[in-house]
Amino acid sequence: MTGLLAAATPAADKRAAFRAGLASGTIQRFPGAFDPLVARLIQEIGFEGVYVSGAVLSADLALPDIGLTTLTEVTQRGGQIARVTDLPVLIDADTGFGEPMSAARTVTLLEDAGLAGLHLEDQVNPKRCGHLDGKAVVPTEEMVRRVRAAVSARRDPNFVICARTDAAGIEGIDAAVARALAYAEAGADLIFTEALHTVPDFEKFRAAVPIPLLANMTEFGKSELIPAGTLESIGYNAVIYPVTTLRLAMWAAETGLREIHERGTQSGLLDRMQTRSRLYELLQYERYNEFDSGIFDFSLGRNQ
Repeated sequence: MTGLLAAATPAADKRAAFRAGLASGTIQRFPGAFDPLVARLIQEIGFEGVYVSGAVLSADLALPDIGLTTLTEVTQRGGQIARVTDLPVLIDADTGFGEPMSAARTVTLLEDAGLAGLHLEDQVNPKRCGHLDGKAVVPTEEMVRRVRAAVSARRDPNFVICARTDAAGIEGIDAAVARALAYAEAGADLIFTEALHTVPDFEKFRAAVPIPLLANMTEFGKSELIPAGTLESIGYNAVIYPVTTLRLAMWAAETGLREIHERGTQSGLLDRMQTRSRLYELLQYERYNEFDSGIFDFSLGRNQ
Protein backbone atom coordinates (compact mmCIF):
# COMPACT_ATOMS: atom_id res chain seq x y z
CA MET A 1 0.00 0.00 0.00
CA THR A 2 2.97 2.34 0.48
CA GLY A 3 2.70 5.21 -1.97
CA LEU A 4 -0.57 3.94 -3.43
CA LEU A 5 -3.48 5.85 -1.87
CA ALA A 6 -1.14 8.66 -0.80
CA ALA A 7 2.51 9.61 -1.26
CA ALA A 8 4.99 7.64 0.81
CA THR A 9 7.04 10.68 1.79
CA PRO A 10 5.96 12.50 4.99
CA ALA A 11 5.22 16.21 4.73
CA ALA A 12 8.15 17.02 7.03
CA ASP A 13 10.54 15.28 4.64
CA LYS A 14 9.13 17.15 1.66
CA ARG A 15 9.68 20.45 3.46
CA ALA A 16 13.25 19.46 4.32
CA ALA A 17 13.81 18.59 0.65
CA PHE A 18 12.49 22.00 -0.41
CA ARG A 19 14.88 23.72 1.99
CA ALA A 20 17.79 21.60 0.79
CA GLY A 21 16.90 22.31 -2.83
CA LEU A 22 16.88 26.07 -2.28
CA ALA A 23 20.38 25.81 -0.79
CA SER A 24 21.74 23.36 -3.39
CA GLY A 25 22.89 25.76 -6.10
CA THR A 26 20.64 23.91 -8.57
CA ILE A 27 17.48 25.71 -9.61
CA GLN A 28 14.30 24.06 -8.32
CA ARG A 29 11.70 23.76 -11.10
CA PHE A 30 8.06 23.83 -9.95
CA PRO A 31 5.53 23.43 -12.78
CA GLY A 32 1.94 24.23 -11.86
CA ALA A 33 -0.48 21.36 -11.34
CA PHE A 34 -4.15 22.05 -11.97
CA ASP A 35 -5.13 18.74 -10.42
CA PRO A 36 -3.54 15.85 -8.47
CA LEU A 37 -3.00 13.69 -11.57
CA VAL A 38 -0.86 16.41 -13.16
CA ALA A 39 1.18 16.54 -9.95
CA ARG A 40 1.86 12.83 -10.32
CA LEU A 41 3.00 13.43 -13.91
CA ILE A 42 5.30 16.27 -12.80
CA GLN A 43 6.95 13.89 -10.35
CA GLU A 44 7.29 11.07 -12.89
CA ILE A 45 8.98 13.34 -15.43
CA GLY A 46 11.58 14.39 -12.88
CA PHE A 47 10.93 17.94 -11.70
CA GLU A 48 11.97 19.08 -8.24
CA GLY A 49 8.61 20.31 -7.01
CA VAL A 50 4.97 21.14 -7.75
CA TYR A 51 3.31 24.55 -7.70
CA VAL A 52 -0.36 25.34 -7.05
CA SER A 53 -1.32 28.63 -8.66
CA GLY A 54 -4.07 30.87 -7.32
CA ALA A 55 -4.84 31.97 -10.88
CA VAL A 56 -5.26 28.35 -11.94
CA LEU A 57 -7.40 27.48 -8.93
CA SER A 58 -9.63 30.47 -9.72
CA ALA A 59 -9.82 29.54 -13.40
CA ASP A 60 -10.69 25.95 -12.46
CA LEU A 61 -13.77 27.44 -10.74
CA ALA A 62 -14.45 29.64 -13.81
CA LEU A 63 -13.50 32.74 -11.81
CA PRO A 64 -10.99 35.52 -12.56
CA ASP A 65 -7.89 35.83 -10.39
CA ILE A 66 -9.11 38.74 -8.27
CA GLY A 67 -9.14 37.24 -4.79
CA LEU A 68 -12.53 35.51 -4.96
CA THR A 69 -11.36 32.09 -3.78
CA THR A 70 -11.48 31.23 -0.09
CA LEU A 71 -8.92 29.81 2.30
CA THR A 72 -11.01 26.64 2.55
CA GLU A 73 -11.00 26.13 -1.22
CA VAL A 74 -7.27 26.77 -1.51
CA THR A 75 -6.44 24.48 1.42
CA GLN A 76 -8.60 21.67 0.08
CA ARG A 77 -7.09 21.80 -3.39
CA GLY A 78 -3.55 22.16 -2.06
CA GLY A 79 -4.04 19.18 0.22
CA GLN A 80 -5.41 17.03 -2.59
CA ILE A 81 -2.35 17.78 -4.71
CA ALA A 82 0.20 17.42 -1.91
CA ARG A 83 -1.30 14.08 -0.89
CA VAL A 84 -0.40 12.30 -4.14
CA THR A 85 3.18 13.44 -4.70
CA ASP A 86 6.49 12.83 -2.96
CA LEU A 87 7.65 16.24 -4.17
CA PRO A 88 7.40 19.44 -2.12
CA VAL A 89 4.37 21.53 -3.07
CA LEU A 90 4.45 25.34 -2.97
CA ILE A 91 1.06 27.07 -2.98
CA ASP A 92 -0.16 30.56 -3.79
CA ALA A 93 -1.90 31.99 -0.71
CA ASP A 94 -2.65 35.39 -2.30
CA THR A 95 -2.67 38.10 0.40
CA GLY A 96 -3.25 35.65 3.26
CA PHE A 97 -7.05 35.90 3.09
CA GLY A 98 -7.39 38.90 5.37
CA GLU A 99 -5.57 40.63 8.18
CA PRO A 100 -2.22 39.37 9.60
CA MET A 101 -4.10 37.01 11.93
CA SER A 102 -5.72 35.47 8.85
CA ALA A 103 -2.29 35.02 7.27
CA ALA A 104 -1.20 33.20 10.42
CA ARG A 105 -4.22 30.89 10.25
CA THR A 106 -3.50 30.30 6.56
CA VAL A 107 -0.07 28.96 7.47
CA THR A 108 -1.45 26.56 10.07
CA LEU A 109 -4.10 25.14 7.73
CA LEU A 110 -1.75 24.73 4.78
CA GLU A 111 0.88 23.17 7.01
CA ASP A 112 -1.72 20.68 8.30
CA ALA A 113 -2.72 19.94 4.67
CA GLY A 114 0.80 18.77 3.85
CA LEU A 115 2.10 21.72 1.84
CA ALA A 116 5.83 22.50 1.85
CA GLY A 117 5.47 26.25 1.61
CA LEU A 118 3.32 29.19 0.57
CA HIS A 119 3.76 32.64 -0.83
CA LEU A 120 2.04 35.78 0.37
CA GLU A 121 1.92 38.95 -1.68
CA ASP A 122 1.90 42.65 -0.88
CA GLN A 123 -1.04 43.62 -3.05
CA VAL A 124 -4.08 45.44 -1.76
CA ASN A 125 -7.17 43.29 -1.35
CA PRO A 126 -8.89 42.46 -3.65
CA LYS A 127 -5.77 41.48 -5.58
CA ARG A 128 -5.24 41.29 -9.35
CA CYS A 129 -3.28 38.92 -11.53
CA GLY A 130 0.37 39.88 -11.16
CA HIS A 131 0.89 40.46 -14.88
CA LEU A 132 -2.05 42.86 -15.32
CA ASP A 133 -1.92 46.62 -14.97
CA GLY A 134 -3.87 48.51 -12.32
CA LYS A 135 -2.39 46.73 -9.31
CA ALA A 136 -1.86 48.46 -5.97
CA VAL A 137 0.40 47.46 -3.10
CA VAL A 138 -0.03 47.94 0.62
CA PRO A 139 2.51 49.99 2.60
CA THR A 140 5.70 48.07 3.34
CA GLU A 141 4.94 48.04 7.07
CA GLU A 142 1.61 46.30 6.48
CA MET A 143 3.22 43.54 4.45
CA VAL A 144 5.95 43.19 7.09
CA ARG A 145 3.22 42.49 9.66
CA ARG A 146 1.69 39.94 7.26
CA VAL A 147 5.04 38.15 6.91
CA ARG A 148 5.79 38.24 10.63
CA ALA A 149 2.38 36.77 11.42
CA ALA A 150 2.93 33.96 8.94
CA VAL A 151 6.40 33.18 10.27
CA SER A 152 5.19 33.16 13.87
CA ALA A 153 2.40 30.69 13.09
CA ARG A 154 4.40 27.89 11.53
CA ARG A 155 5.26 24.88 13.66
CA ASP A 156 7.61 23.11 11.26
CA PRO A 157 10.64 25.40 10.85
CA ASN A 158 11.21 23.94 7.39
CA PHE A 159 7.83 25.18 6.10
CA VAL A 160 8.88 27.84 3.58
CA ILE A 161 7.41 31.33 3.85
CA CYS A 162 7.87 33.09 0.53
CA ALA A 163 7.12 36.82 0.27
CA ARG A 164 6.00 38.10 -3.11
CA THR A 165 6.25 41.75 -4.07
CA ASP A 166 4.30 43.29 -6.92
CA ALA A 167 5.99 46.66 -6.46
CA ALA A 168 8.39 46.48 -9.43
CA GLY A 169 5.70 47.39 -11.97
CA ILE A 170 4.21 50.09 -9.73
CA GLU A 171 7.05 51.73 -7.83
CA GLY A 172 10.07 50.47 -9.79
CA ILE A 173 12.74 47.83 -9.22
CA ASP A 174 14.62 49.79 -6.56
CA ALA A 175 11.46 50.07 -4.48
CA ALA A 176 10.80 46.35 -4.98
CA VAL A 177 14.34 45.60 -3.76
CA ALA A 178 13.78 47.72 -0.66
CA ARG A 179 10.57 45.86 0.05
CA ALA A 180 12.24 42.48 -0.48
CA LEU A 181 14.94 43.38 2.03
CA ALA A 182 12.29 44.41 4.57
CA TYR A 183 10.39 41.15 4.02
CA ALA A 184 13.56 39.13 4.44
CA GLU A 185 14.26 41.00 7.69
CA ALA A 186 10.72 40.08 8.81
CA GLY A 187 11.56 36.40 8.40
CA ALA A 188 10.71 35.47 4.81
CA ASP A 189 12.76 32.52 3.56
CA LEU A 190 12.29 33.15 -0.15
CA ILE A 191 11.50 36.25 -2.23
CA PHE A 192 9.28 36.24 -5.32
CA THR A 193 9.39 39.43 -7.40
CA GLU A 194 6.49 39.55 -9.82
CA ALA A 195 6.58 40.86 -13.39
CA LEU A 196 10.27 41.62 -13.90
CA HIS A 197 10.83 42.09 -17.63
CA THR A 198 14.33 41.13 -18.76
CA VAL A 199 17.46 39.21 -17.78
CA PRO A 200 19.15 42.44 -16.50
CA ASP A 201 16.12 43.02 -14.23
CA PHE A 202 16.53 39.55 -12.74
CA GLU A 203 20.29 40.09 -12.41
CA LYS A 204 19.78 43.41 -10.64
CA PHE A 205 17.42 41.81 -8.14
CA ARG A 206 19.78 38.91 -7.51
CA ALA A 207 22.69 41.25 -6.84
CA ALA A 208 20.69 43.26 -4.30
CA VAL A 209 18.89 40.58 -2.26
CA PRO A 210 20.91 38.08 -0.18
CA ILE A 211 18.29 35.35 0.40
CA PRO A 212 16.87 32.73 -2.02
CA LEU A 213 14.88 34.07 -4.98
CA LEU A 214 12.03 32.65 -7.03
CA ALA A 215 11.32 33.54 -10.66
CA ASN A 216 7.90 33.36 -12.32
CA MET A 217 8.04 32.17 -15.93
CA THR A 218 4.42 32.58 -16.92
CA GLU A 219 3.38 32.83 -20.55
CA PHE A 220 1.81 35.89 -22.18
CA GLY A 221 2.87 38.13 -19.30
CA LYS A 222 5.40 40.89 -18.76
CA SER A 223 8.45 38.68 -18.18
CA GLU A 224 10.72 37.40 -20.91
CA LEU A 225 10.62 33.58 -20.89
CA ILE A 226 14.11 32.87 -19.59
CA PRO A 227 15.42 29.26 -19.64
CA ALA A 228 15.93 27.60 -16.26
CA GLY A 229 19.66 27.23 -16.94
CA THR A 230 20.02 30.97 -17.44
CA LEU A 231 18.10 31.72 -14.26
CA GLU A 232 20.34 29.26 -12.43
CA SER A 233 23.47 30.96 -13.79
CA ILE A 234 22.14 34.33 -12.57
CA GLY A 235 21.74 32.76 -9.13
CA TYR A 236 18.01 32.14 -8.86
CA ASN A 237 17.01 29.29 -6.58
CA ALA A 238 13.56 28.36 -7.87
CA VAL A 239 11.30 28.90 -10.86
CA ILE A 240 7.57 28.35 -11.27
CA TYR A 241 5.57 27.69 -14.44
CA PRO A 242 2.18 28.45 -12.90
CA VAL A 243 -0.42 28.22 -15.68
CA THR A 244 1.42 26.22 -18.35
CA THR A 245 -0.30 22.87 -17.86
CA LEU A 246 -3.76 24.45 -17.69
CA ARG A 247 -3.12 26.41 -20.89
CA LEU A 248 -1.94 23.28 -22.67
CA ALA A 249 -4.95 21.29 -21.47
CA MET A 250 -7.50 23.99 -22.27
CA TRP A 251 -6.09 24.53 -25.77
CA ALA A 252 -6.34 20.78 -26.43
CA ALA A 253 -9.85 20.59 -24.94
CA GLU A 254 -11.13 23.54 -26.97
CA THR A 255 -9.58 22.25 -30.20
CA GLY A 256 -11.06 18.80 -29.67
CA LEU A 257 -14.52 20.02 -28.70
CA ARG A 258 -14.68 22.23 -31.79
CA GLU A 259 -13.79 19.28 -34.00
CA ILE A 260 -16.46 17.08 -32.39
CA HIS A 261 -18.99 19.90 -32.81
CA GLU A 262 -18.13 20.30 -36.49
CA ARG A 263 -17.60 16.67 -37.49
CA GLY A 264 -19.82 14.80 -35.08
CA THR A 265 -17.07 12.40 -33.99
CA GLN A 266 -13.80 12.35 -32.07
CA SER A 267 -12.30 9.68 -34.32
CA GLY A 268 -9.82 12.14 -35.85
CA LEU A 269 -8.51 13.15 -32.43
CA LEU A 270 -7.31 9.79 -31.12
CA ASP A 271 -3.64 10.44 -31.91
CA ARG A 272 -3.82 13.59 -29.76
CA MET A 273 -5.32 11.86 -26.74
CA GLN A 274 -3.78 10.19 -23.73
CA THR A 275 -4.54 6.50 -24.16
CA ARG A 276 -6.54 4.46 -21.69
CA SER A 277 -3.44 2.38 -20.92
CA ARG A 278 -1.33 5.47 -20.18
CA LEU A 279 -4.02 6.88 -17.89
CA TYR A 280 -4.21 3.56 -16.06
CA GLU A 281 -0.43 3.55 -15.74
CA LEU A 282 -0.48 6.99 -14.06
CA LEU A 283 -3.32 5.87 -11.81
CA GLN A 284 -1.37 2.69 -10.88
CA TYR A 285 -4.36 0.49 -11.69
CA GLU A 286 -2.33 -2.71 -11.55
CA ARG A 287 -1.10 -2.00 -8.03
CA TYR A 288 -4.66 -1.36 -6.86
CA ASN A 289 -5.71 -4.66 -8.40
CA GLU A 290 -2.84 -6.47 -6.69
CA PHE A 291 -3.80 -4.92 -3.36
CA ASP A 292 -7.45 -5.82 -3.85
CA SER A 293 -6.58 -9.41 -4.71
CA GLY A 294 -4.19 -9.69 -1.78
CA ILE A 295 -6.86 -8.57 0.68
CA PHE A 296 -9.72 -10.69 -0.60
CA ASP A 297 -7.98 -13.75 -2.08
CA PHE A 298 -8.10 -16.10 0.92
CA SER A 299 -9.75 -19.36 1.89
CA LEU A 300 -11.32 -20.45 5.20
CA GLY A 301 -9.61 -23.17 7.19
CA ARG A 302 -11.40 -26.42 8.11
CA ASN A 303 -12.34 -25.29 11.62
CA GLN A 304 -13.60 -21.85 10.65
